[in-house]
Amino acid sequence: MREPISRDARLALDLALTIRHDGSGGVTDDLTDPAGLTAWVRAHPEILPDTGRFTAGAAQLAAVRELRAAVRALFARAVRPGEPSPADAARLLPVPEAVRLLNEAAARTPTVPVLHWPDEAAPVVHRRPVRPDDELTSSLAHAVIAFLASPERERLRACHAPRCVRYFLKEHARQEWCKPSCGNRARVARHHQRHKATA
Repeated sequence: MREPISRDARLALDLALTIRHDGSGGVTDDLTDPAGLTAWVRAHPEILPDTGRFTAGAAQLAAVRELRAAVRALFARAVRPGEPSPADAARLLPVPEAVRLLNEAAARTPTVPVLHWPDEAAPVVHRRPVRPDDELTSSLAHAVIAFLASPERERLRACHAPRCVRYFLKEHARQEWCKPSCGNRARVARHHQRHKATA
């Protein structure tokens, strides 16, 4: 049975997965320029109140990339004693630095409660940022912190299929890879290794 994935876990994973296998044996980065970040944010309407009008700048790109490096370092720690993603193994931030960066990103945008009370409805409180300039990075950091502090973190795994660099949430007891195609690649690689050893 598949376990549900929370909004925070999905956002944290999606941010980490902006580094992925390129299909040719290498790694590609979806956040190499402001246009890439703009496209990614617009594909995630739950991040910001007006995502459709969002256009990233260089400073936001740098902040989100720094946050992503911290997230991938903390994911590598969360999957211990398992190995981290191969994309991260040689270039992980030290954990204290990753925690500091994550906490600083979360603190960039303090929020204030805002009451909405329409006619014939119950009052609802929303949180609005005091300084909207840093809202993107702060919102992502809040989601990552919520995910890492939740029981869902226990399901986090790094996929170790050949050429895969993804993290995933284990959805059932026998799941070993992030997706079926990675399982197929891993089985083919094992098959070739066995035949090489007997030849």
